[in-house]
Order: sequence, then C-alpha cells, then structure tokens
Amino acid sequence: MTDTDHMRRAIRLAQSRVGLTGANPSVGCVIVKDGVVAGEAATAEGGRPHAEEQALAQAAEKAKGATAYVTLEPCGARSNGGLSCATRLAQAGITQVVIACEDASYLASGQGIEVLREAGVAVRTGMLTDEAQPLYSGYSPRS
Repeated sequence: MTDTDHMRRAIRLAQSRVGLTGANPSVGCVIVKDGVVAGEAATAEGGRPHAEEQALAQAAEKAKGATAYVTLEPCGARSNGGLSCATRLAQAGITQVVIACEDASYLASGQGIEVLREAGVAVRTGMLTDEAQPLYSGYSPRS
C-alpha cells in the first residue's frame, strides 16, 4: 500500500463519524509501521477521544518509528490542559506525520505542526487535501 492508500483510509475513517463528534471535527488517523497498519481510528462520538489517541493506543509499542496519516492537523494544545495529540504522537516515537488539511482552530493552527517539528518529527502537509477538505466545510473552529 502507498502513502495515498493510507491517507484515503484515514479519510474514510473520518467520513464515518461526520456529524457525530459534537463541536469537534471528525478526524481519521492511520498509523503504519513497515508497511503494516498498526493502529487506526476516527474521532469518537461526542468528540473525545481524538483519533490520534485511539490509534496510538492500538499501535502501542509499534508506534515507535511509525508514520501517522492524519486528515486534520493534530492539536497542539488541549482546551482541558491535557497532552495534545501532537505531543502524544511525538512521545510515542512516531517519526513522520502526514497531514491532509491544516486546522484553523486556536488549538492547532500551525501549533500542532510546530510541536511535532520541534520534537524532531518529520511533517508533510497537503496530501489529498482536496479529498479531505469537504470533511471540514461545516467545521467552525472556536477562537
């Protein structure tokens, strides 16, 4: 499977939860190590836990050295003060994060990408943005 295949899977996961995640956007996350999916999830109903948290829990130790494909930029801060998804990905040992769409939310808005890069995680943005963007057409981030 290719990077494109993994991102399309993340998009399909996110599509399955549109309208069920409260004020939070529906996000898909697929974690891949050595070409094998180690964990995958979409934002839970009601908006928590986030997709990245669930996928990391599935991947467990396999997250070390893996790539995460995420439909929307991981949060760089949490409204509840907990660990952000960007921090969780970095601490789990993810070495690369591929992002379809950047997030305009005050809890992300480049902040998630910055947290990842500062932790030494490689970040690629813009993969299949045109396919993922419709997921967020109705999402209005709070500021």
